[in-house]
Amino acid sequence: MKKSLVAGLVAGAVILMMSACSDSQDPAESDPQVFPTRIISLSPTHTEMLYAIGAGDQVIAVDAFSNYPPEAADKLTDLSGFEPNVEAIAGYSPDLVVTEGTNPALLAQLDALNIAHWSGPAVNDFEGIYAQLEELGALTGNLENAIFVAGEMRQEITQIRDSLPADAPSLTYYHELDPTYFSITSDTFIGYVYAQLGMTSVADAAAGAGGQYPQLNAEFIIAADPDLIFLACTKYCRETAATAGARPGWAAMSAVQGGRVLEMDDDVASRWGPRIVEYFASVAAAVTDLLATAGD
Repeated sequence: MKKSLVAGLVAGAVILMMSACSDSQDPAESDPQVFPTRIISLSPTHTEMLYAIGAGDQVIAVDAFSNYPPEAADKLTDLSGFEPNVEAIAGYSPDLVVTEGTNPALLAQLDALNIAHWSGPAVNDFEGIYAQLEELGALTGNLENAIFVAGEMRQEITQIRDSLPADAPSLTYYHELDPTYFSITSDTFIGYVYAQLGMTSVADAAAGAGGQYPQLNAEFIIAADPDLIFLACTKYCRETAATAGARPGWAAMSAVQGGRVLEMDDDVASRWGPRIVEYFASVAAAVTDLLATAGD
């Protein structure tokens, strides 16, 4: 039967197969004690998850963008989840290929070669992260570790969220994907992260035809005068608080004047892996500093 490998926890029992998409017979389907030992990850987010739950030794190759954790460096390849070479993938003799599920053609090709695969699409909230961690944990034989990691994340996120005053005013922010002013709305996952700290994207007012990732313009951003600015293309675009502040008209913005232009890690901002806790903490710290300044 055509099924992708998904796993969950139901009444303490491991479910090792779920949604339709692979014709390969996973050994875990007949023997729940047999787990994949030759995993290829074509998703940077899930590479981070696999290592976080203790499945790193089962990973034999990762895609070119899986640059974290450092232990994955010796498994970096030129494999791609966006422009996949299924022959190259098959050459590694994997017993599981992990993807984000955004390339149906790849999944069909893997099916044709009877290569088992699991897909973890972009999540909408923190619960989605915990669920994917536990699915991968069950699938790889690391369920206990996965439950622990998810539990630690949940606890830390709750503590961070609860550290802010309940009556804190709503703040606005501009999240920059690149210096051509592409941004995000509150309907995206990263927008959800900000919303958990009482923040609203200035891009919400300009979504329209731009959908969840509208392209703004300098005049719009300056007029919106967001409370906080988050630069999420510091590695690949080399943007800094200084370069942003030097843009025409930006010196008049309150966030620039108040030193509230934050340089974020591009990779963490674009992934929904375990490091999102670090991102959440950084944003919360910026909010706390702003509230403290406003109270002086």
